[in-house]
Amino acid sequence: MPKVLVPLAQGCEELEAVTIIDLLVRAGCEVVTASLSDERVITASRGVQLIAQTTLEVVYQEPFDLVVLPGGLPGADYLQQDSRVIQLLQTTAEQGRYVAAICAAPKVLVQAGLLNGKRATSFPGVIDKTPALNMQYLNQAVVEDDKIITSRGPGTAMDFTLTLIERLVGKEKRLEVESALQRL
Repeated sequence: MPKVLVPLAQGCEELEAVTIIDLLVRAGCEVVTASLSDERVITASRGVQLIAQTTLEVVYQEPFDLVVLPGGLPGADYLQQDSRVIQLLQTTAEQGRYVAAICAAPKVLVQAGLLNGKRATSFPGVIDKTPALNMQYLNQAVVEDDKIITSRGPGTAMDFTLTLIERLVGKEKRLEVESALQRL
């Protein structure tokens, strides 16, 4: 069973966070949600409250098959400013595991140096205006470049997460989850 970390920052985009968490759990992944601080109640960008299972301090040195960042503001700013998040992303990528980010969160991947020479997308205006070195910005819902997966925003959260499921547990599981959602 793949192990996935979803860091939750104050001001994250709730639709993205919940979609990522819910669909990955439906696919049989072990999903760990972690607050950046000791405060485990996260007030998302639209005021919805989410409760993280643990804190980043407890789990950031553990290995994960995927680290996936929900976007939203100011949540993505807080992720970008957290050195543990940057280190965790770099380590995960160096180990040949998946890293993914949606909406405003791909800027965290830029900060970590993971989009240098890569293809990526984000919410318009986030990384296309301040791209990584030799990065190719694509105006697509989901962009994959090796084991780095990026997406545009709340409206693409389901496609983004179904792509993550396919990479982690296979196309058959993706189709199973997608069928139960009545998307097929």
